[in-house]
Amino acid sequence: MACRAIRGATTTSHNTKSHIIADTKALLTEMMAQNDIVVDHIASILFSLTTDLDAAFPALAARQMGLSDVPLLCMNEIPVPGALEQCIRILIHYNTDLTNAELHHVYLKEAVSLRPDHLRD
Repeated sequence: MACRAIRGATTTSHNTKSHIIADTKALLTEMMAQNDIVVDHIASILFSLTTDLDAAFPALAARQMGLSDVPLLCMNEIPVPGALEQCIRILIHYNTDLTNAELHHVYLKEAVSLRPDHLRD
């Protein structure tokens, strides 16, 4: 079994706790569903937010979903001029027998523009 990384990103419409938590839950739920994730096989989850989002820690969404034993870390993205705004990114480190090519990376809302190559799935 190898530790693999599953990427995901979404955007949120408002810098509020409720919007950040709801959009993070939606993304995390979709990432877990598309990859048939077993919670006990999650090594850790990294969350990042663009600097225009500071009303909540997205890791709170994971805790509310019952991921209480998974190590979680939140951070800011580098504020690159012209980059997608109000963006939440997730990187799940996952122990699996799947190859990197078999993983499903998830991009929702305006974040689809980040990785148009994911549409091949």
